Amino acid sequence: MVAGRPIGTGHPCFVIAEAGVNHNGDLRLARRLIDTAVQAGADAVKFQAYKAERLVTEAAPKAEYQVRATGGGESQLDMLRRLELHPEAQYELRDYCRQKGILFLSTPFDEESADVLENVAVSAFKIPSGEITNLPFLAHVAKKGRPMILSTGMATLGEVETALRAVESAGNCEVILLHCVSNYPADPADVNLRAIPTMIQAFHLPVGYSDHTLGIEVPLAAVALGACVIEKHFTLDRALPGPDQQASAEPAELAALVAGVHKVEAALGHGRKVPAASESGTATVARKSLVAARSIRAGISLTEDMIAIKRPGTGLPPVLRATLVGRVAKRDIPADAMLSLEMLA
Repeated sequence: MVAGRPIGTGHPCFVIAEAGVNHNGDLRLARRLIDTAVQAGADAVKFQAYKAERLVTEAAPKAEYQVRATGGGESQLDMLRRLELHPEAQYELRDYCRQKGILFLSTPFDEESADVLENVAVSAFKIPSGEITNLPFLAHVAKKGRPMILSTGMATLGEVETALRAVESAGNCEVILLHCVSNYPADPADVNLRAIPTMIQAFHLPVGYSDHTLGIEVPLAAVALGACVIEKHFTLDRALPGPDQQASAEPAELAALVAGVHKVEAALGHGRKVPAASESGTATVARKSLVAARSIRAGISLTEDMIAIKRPGTGLPPVLRATLVGRVAKRDIPADAMLSLEMLA
């Protein structure tokens, strides 16, 4: 449960619009991202909380996708410094989210940032994929007693299990897992959505999907496979500078994703193979009945070639054709007339 909202099978899919660092360190841009998430109909908008010096060393290289997006002229440390939000900004963005009626979330990347977010009163802690093997960090966050949404990019099933044990040992059993592929953008061929039902079966926890592919098809397919949370990076414009902009959805795409999630959920239905109420009118038109293949005079014994099968389906069903063979017409039956038991002896 997040902010009083149940998450999991039987409940509406929870959509997180991932602003991440696409604000480029500009609070005005961050507020515009919140506005966009609200307009799209997302349930939550998420930012990131970190102190660059606590996150990476001076020698830490950029990831390949970061080099492709921002060039290789600066270190990862310098890049993260530019994108860092001051702790006070987390409060400001939380307040703006409250004003706009959307849930504020933020991802901590270190213990001190998690402490800040605890004071900000986030409803849940979103843990990034890179921290899944950082068991001391997981335990630190888990002890705060709030729901944890744990991304599992780059992880094996065994590593996920180890992370869950660390969280549970710290006294926290409120965990939502997100399947994820940590590449920006991710190739759909690498996504392996079938891991979602595997994780559901293995851990008996709510499982969602954090998407890094281009487009909205893959996250919609994730919903069909049981994902109860969808997280998607978004931006105001993919042409903006920044490491994640090019792999993010633009506003119209984000809105289409949210609408698509609701459509897929509605389409999944209850799982019982029964006709929909809306099909009743179609059935009478599309199905067929037994009719006279030609004019049949009274007293004639019916043969199979005298019985045709045609629409509409308001008469005797085709399955009864063999039972009519050999019966005698009580009266003249015109061609194409719907056959009935009353007209036959």
